[in-house]
Amino acid sequence: MYALIAFIPIIVTVVLMVAFNWPAKRALPLAWILACVIAFAVWKMNIHDMAAYTITGFLSAFETLVIIFGAILIMNTLKRSGAMSAINGMFKGVTKDARILAIIIGWVFGAFIEGAAGFGTPAALAAPLLISVGFPPLAAAIVALICNSTPVCYGAVGTPTNTAFATVKDAVAAGGADPDTWKMALTKWSAISMAVGAFFIVFVAVCVLVKLFGKNKSFKDALPCIPFIIFTVAVFDIIYLLIATFIGPELVSLVAAVITLFVSIGAAKAGFLQPKETWTFAPEETWDRSWLSTTEVPEPKVSDMPLLKAFTPYIIIIAILVATRVCQNVGMGWASAMKAFTIGTGKSGVILGLNWNWAILWNPGVIFIIVALLTIVIQGMKGSEVSGAWKDTGKQVSGAAIALLFGVAMVNIFRYTNVSSDVMDGSMLLIMARGLAALAGKAYVIVAPLIGVLGAFMSGSNTVSNTLFSSLQFETATILAMPQVFIVALQNNGGAIGNMVCVNNVVSACATTGTIGNEGKIIRTNIVPCIIYCAIVVIVLGGAMLMGINPVPLNG
Repeated sequence: MYALIAFIPIIVTVVLMVAFNWPAKRALPLAWILACVIAFAVWKMNIHDMAAYTITGFLSAFETLVIIFGAILIMNTLKRSGAMSAINGMFKGVTKDARILAIIIGWVFGAFIEGAAGFGTPAALAAPLLISVGFPPLAAAIVALICNSTPVCYGAVGTPTNTAFATVKDAVAAGGADPDTWKMALTKWSAISMAVGAFFIVFVAVCVLVKLFGKNKSFKDALPCIPFIIFTVAVFDIIYLLIATFIGPELVSLVAAVITLFVSIGAAKAGFLQPKETWTFAPEETWDRSWLSTTEVPEPKVSDMPLLKAFTPYIIIIAILVATRVCQNVGMGWASAMKAFTIGTGKSGVILGLNWNWAILWNPGVIFIIVALLTIVIQGMKGSEVSGAWKDTGKQVSGAAIALLFGVAMVNIFRYTNVSSDVMDGSMLLIMARGLAALAGKAYVIVAPLIGVLGAFMSGSNTVSNTLFSSLQFETATILAMPQVFIVALQNNGGAIGNMVCVNNVVSACATTGTIGNEGKIIRTNIVPCIIYCAIVVIVLGGAMLMGINPVPLNG
């Protein structure tokens, strides 16, 4: 009964976004209001605590928003300067085989964009590039979206994984574990399951391409690509897993993709592990009309900017992150200084019930913003180009800002509804977790990634999905005596996999490929790859549970 009442804000959010097509920026503020009303009326939470935890939620969300803003700003800066056009030029003359181009552009280049910026940019940038090398617009949109899954846990320099951890950090500490150790375990196991699934999802993307858009309409046409898929994914996975295991979430997708991009392009140009017969699309005049753009799609511009100069901003970012996060002997002084520059609520915050501190220079988003400013000089940008990049970024981030602010605030209400009253035996979050545990039992390992998919589908972001559901997943795992690391990793995986069917990303991909009106068809097509990937991560992490593995056991 009370579990159902506690779920009302989430149920209303799902209904409004799925049935009535409300954007997250409209639905989540209403959900927060509903959570506050229920907390006040049923859990007897006082207004002071409600306000305090709402403000703390806003402040916590602000840290994530700075990362999102910085990541998208550097991407828009490079687009305006011509650097992104120079990077796009790398793919000219690589190969005529459309299957290989789907792997290199759709999956590897898409992973680079995801690691650098995330939030819908990979499919929006990779799909038009696929069109420029001869893909039907609908095929470009579908392939780019399916491929935008493996790197998403570490998109925008690790934002989704860091968000999942931040949401459960207090519960981890309360369970007697070292938060940093738990975070590294979450980073590692989220990567292991996604890395295993990567071999399958890239092959599935090629299968969808040849079956729906090939001359023979046969899955057999995907088989000759298997050696190159295994090679490319293996290169990516090795780097991906090493960084996730020993460094942390910030650089996992970005560095793995950059290295794999150059390796895969070099291999394709050298003819290494290439199919014996080149596979191309039928002549354009024979294409089904539904494959074509209904609006004009601009051809990606080719820039004469040297490739090293184009990549320089990302080289600087990677160097700073490595120096401060990895090379302790070299970067320890930097790290200490960056962490020391902190603002927070201080003594007045304690009086008001607020507890928030922010190490400004340690935030990757601030590093992005500083590098974006340096890029103005490095790449000789005009004032109009700079202002255009900032305006574009503001427009892109505004919707995510509202959704994140109220999403985090709502989760805070869920978590702390019983701080000022003992009317209920547990917070709204705990009551919801008990309800889910009773309903799913040990089969919850199957449910966990689907909740992540649902969160991404309705909100358009793994970060928002993790914001909404990581705490719920953690509490449910605790009640069921399951390893919390694995269940939160499955949430993280599900949110990443859900990117290929989430409404926001599909709409964005359709807009950039001129295939508006095909959103439903794309989602129906991508549901099958989505389910396949979910099944794989369940098998991997469920199997680890059956083997008795618990990376970081907690008390109670």
